[in-house]
Amino acid sequence: MKKLQFESLVISDLEGEEFGHPSHSHTYYEMIYVLKGNGNHHINNIILPYKCGDLFLISPDDQHYFEYNKYSRLIFIKFTDDYFKGNKHLSPDSFAMNSPENVMRKQILKEKKLIFTEPCKTILKKTIENILSYNCRKDVSTSPIVFYQILSIFGLIKEATSKMDIRLDVGLQNKEDVISYIHQNIYQPETIRIKNIAYHFNISPTYFSAYFKRNFEVSYRDYVNDYRMALIERRMESGQNTIKQIAYEFGFTDESHLSHYFKNKKSKTLGSYKNKSRSLA
Repeated sequence: MKKLQFESLVISDLEGEEFGHPSHSHTYYEMIYVLKGNGNHHINNIILPYKCGDLFLISPDDQHYFEYNKYSRLIFIKFTDDYFKGNKHLSPDSFAMNSPENVMRKQILKEKKLIFTEPCKTILKKTIENILSYNCRKDVSTSPIVFYQILSIFGLIKEATSKMDIRLDVGLQNKEDVISYIHQNIYQPETIRIKNIAYHFNISPTYFSAYFKRNFEVSYRDYVNDYRMALIERRMESGQNTIKQIAYEFGFTDESHLSHYFKNKKSKTLGSYKNKSRSLA
């Protein structure tokens, strides 16, 4: 189930023993602050126990739900991409390279709970209460006061991750970084599996796939396959490597595995290259 939201900012205050929300994803981002209670937060097949004072970050890529052990009160701060784009003139320059949306997508923050120590823990609680106090106003989504309060939460997240030795600046800084990483590791198939390369850049596999297709106008799988095939063809055309050597170099289990892969992708056999190199000799 995917929940939709068209307003740029919505703040919800839910309290009870259960909220009746099965596993779901969103079209928006969601900060969830635990004001009361305890239980388990299930996110992307990971279970994280929650208690009073915890903060969870959910992006459109995530699938999650809460399992309540005790009467709970949760505060939901939900915003779309348009919220920060519409307030870009209010954002500090430091968010240019590591925007709130990128922070929300960090894979490591789905696998570990944020740990807030004092005085950050108290400041976070008061900030959430300030936002709730302002929520009765009709212009909450356009309020600079609320915007700066939400920005301050990201400042607290940055401080918490720093103390936890989690780097938020690791990620998709530019397209060249991604291509360079693929080319450097093309001989190690396991390293450039989509889940592993996404983990390297500290984002979810779903977001990485969408990012790659959007920026390179080709799917990640097709790009890797095409680049690998181009390199294999060069090796074969040079006539300096045996099929066994090429199979080993590119991480195939054996010659048969490489031959099958090549024929499947190119609709011709590796033998045709061997014959071609002999005729040119």
